[in-house]
Amino acid sequence: MASMGPAAPIASIGVPREIKRDEQRVALSPDGVRELVSQGLEVRVEAGAGHGAGMEDESYAEAGARLVDREEAWGAHLVVKVKEPQPEEFPFLRSDQVLFTYLHLAAYPEVGQALLDAGTTGVAYETVQLDNGNLPLLAPMSEIAGRLAAQVGAHLLEKPHGGRGVLMGGCAGVRPARVIVLGAGTVGWHAARVAAAMDAEVFLLDHTPQRLRMLEPQRIGRMVSLVSNNSLIERLAPSADLVVGAVLTPGSRAPTLVNEEVVKRMKPGSVIVDVAIDQGGCIATSRETTHTEPVVTIHGVQHYAVGNMPGAVPFTSTEALVSVTLPYIMGIAGRGLVEAVTERPELLSGLNTVDGAVCHPGVAKALGMPTRHPMACLR
Repeated sequence: MASMGPAAPIASIGVPREIKRDEQRVALSPDGVRELVSQGLEVRVEAGAGHGAGMEDESYAEAGARLVDREEAWGAHLVVKVKEPQPEEFPFLRSDQVLFTYLHLAAYPEVGQALLDAGTTGVAYETVQLDNGNLPLLAPMSEIAGRLAAQVGAHLLEKPHGGRGVLMGGCAGVRPARVIVLGAGTVGWHAARVAAAMDAEVFLLDHTPQRLRMLEPQRIGRMVSLVSNNSLIERLAPSADLVVGAVLTPGSRAPTLVNEEVVKRMKPGSVIVDVAIDQGGCIATSRETTHTEPVVTIHGVQHYAVGNMPGAVPFTSTEALVSVTLPYIMGIAGRGLVEAVTERPELLSGLNTVDGAVCHPGVAKALGMPTRHPMACLR
């Protein structure tokens, strides 16, 4: 296959079927394919890629996609996915390939090494960052994960599911569940709002007073916002029925906010939902779990730390993901990465690896490697 650098327009777009355990999302919907094909772009979709999200092969074919096998989907010049490549996919990585997906290399260093060894241009959805700090390609999945966190917590607090037997909203004369949300970003805010809508007592913690002040007019129900610090977390967490870990440092490992000693002091049957697990987790005792086996009980506390939480609702998640990624896919495919970055400068922060070099400072720090400026990587 002829070599194509990041500057060259993309000849083909490949959509492999996700093979990570319990992952049912797909990187493009039939409507997304139709938009790309209308621009004269070739789209290859691996047969069965959309089945788990309720999007069948016939719909992709009608939209103009070529239905192919896994090897041909990975053989495209731009490969779009949902999750990071799995070890059995590493042989498909190439130096003339742009991979556009959630990478989370701080949590999965072996994936970073595979990208570097292959010389693949890895562009991570989760590190594409606007000047105002917003993460446009992470936001919809964060919103879904936050809402799910409150639902999952309510479910696990029920006695038949191993919990304390606590109703989130309590009832007349009985106190509601106490929910501690660590981080007031997109995940934390949506977790707090859903929990508050269930009438739980919610403490929303964030280290940035400005963020809490911005959210103040939108507080609902029994929600209290507090400026976070270690002492406050150590006091509050043991009193919680549900703790939601919702912190994020783009590209880097999540900081550990709750240590093991604090977990030991939590009430038996209480619940931790660590949404930050795909960045290493922010609870010391968290270990990544799956939708099939989502809960591990440690020190009497149920830990839910599924690395792809939005995969539980694959239709909603796929539609939400494509709604934000499609303009970027169209830009990269139609103009090449250099021109796409010029048109959408936030894409520059999405560059994690190019030609064997790490191009994102947070990722480089997490992997213990030197970093190159992303524009230098593209030249």
